[in-house]
Amino acid sequence: MHYIIENLNLFRRGKVREVYDLGDKMLFVASDRISAFDVIMDRTVPDKGKILTSISKYWFDCTSHIIENHFISSNVDDYPDYLHQHKQMLQGRSMLVKKAKPLPVEFVVRGYVAGSSWKEYLEKKTICGIRLPDGLQEFSKLDKPIFTPATKAETGHDENIDFDTAADLLGKETADYLMNISIQLYSFAHDLLEKKGIILADTKFEFGINSEGKYILIDEALTPDSSRFWLKSNYQPGVEQTNFDKQVLRDFLETLDWNKQYPPPQLPDDIIHKAAEKYKLAFNMIVGDNSYID
Repeated sequence: MHYIIENLNLFRRGKVREVYDLGDKMLFVASDRISAFDVIMDRTVPDKGKILTSISKYWFDCTSHIIENHFISSNVDDYPDYLHQHKQMLQGRSMLVKKAKPLPVEFVVRGYVAGSSWKEYLEKKTICGIRLPDGLQEFSKLDKPIFTPATKAETGHDENIDFDTAADLLGKETADYLMNISIQLYSFAHDLLEKKGIILADTKFEFGINSEGKYILIDEALTPDSSRFWLKSNYQPGVEQTNFDKQVLRDFLETLDWNKQYPPPQLPDDIIHKAAEKYKLAFNMIVGDNSYID
């Protein structure tokens, strides 16, 4: 389902969000769409957009001491008057944010060996060109978090790059500064989540430049769509982890004879239900405060 508001400037329609340009501000509207392998599925996950918005709001509140972010409000009563007529659609799944020019790099921080990084480690003993010790298992914790940037792709898959390539795109001073900020954000969130029974294996951040020329945190923050979360009580290197993201969907799709291109296959009810339960569990463990769902 698309959340289209007539007579507004639709700036971008992403896999999950509609983004509107309001002049000096932006409006983010999170749908219940779900994608896998960069393909949007035909079915939606109930309340997913509200959960993602609430989790992002929580982290924007928690991390503002590390770096300023673009969040203004998720309460439609605070929005421009002409949006109040859309309150039923927008409440709980939208954010009014400061306008910023996005940087062309995704700032990925990894604290554990998982996903594509495990495949590279098996082949080269590196992750994004960073040499790692021998003997690591899949899902092993790294001695310290590492920065593994990626280019942002409008279509298709994002591409992992090394730090030098990120520095060429951004300038070394900017790349250094935002690398350090990203690691601070990851470390802060990792320690906070560990107390809540969750392991933050990796996550990605996006930054932009605001009207004052400052770098600020934008997009979403530390959600199940942008992060890899595991249940701490079940954590053990070398064995499959209990996750909180859409891995249940990916695992199902891997069992099908599907080329991972559009059109997507039909999803059964039980996969939608399992995915919805994962998102709800993530919300309950991370936020645990219904005041964040407006």
